Amino acid sequence: MFGFVLRLLASAASLWIATKVVDGVRYTAPGYLPLLGVALVFGVVNAIVKPIVKLLAFPVTLLTLGLFLLVINGAMLLLTSWASGRLGLGFHVDGLGAAIVGAIVVAIAGWLIGVLLPDGDDD
Repeated sequence: MFGFVLRLLASAASLWIATKVVDGVRYTAPGYLPLLGVALVFGVVNAIVKPIVKLLAFPVTLLTLGLFLLVINGAMLLLTSWASGRLGLGFHVDGLGAAIVGAIVVAIAGWLIGVLLPDGDDD
């Protein structure tokens, strides 16, 4: 349970960093509690939708030597934006370009945060 909460907080922090760094990625809700909801939506999208899309797009990904994965990651951020908008969570992405750059920032920030946080495997 602690690991899940830690990953949720790390994801929320990564998304928040993207809103501060990338034009076109905005968080407009008051306070930070809805951002945890956005992180939860982002996690569900990445856990359920992304593997299916990656499987269906495998030939294109192979043709582009993996660069199409950037588009897939951006599309997952756009889907998160759409779902968050329907839930009133205040997370908005303005287009595919902003989504791709935002997804890159979220991935880098998430990696950096993951390096700093304990993973529970340390003795």
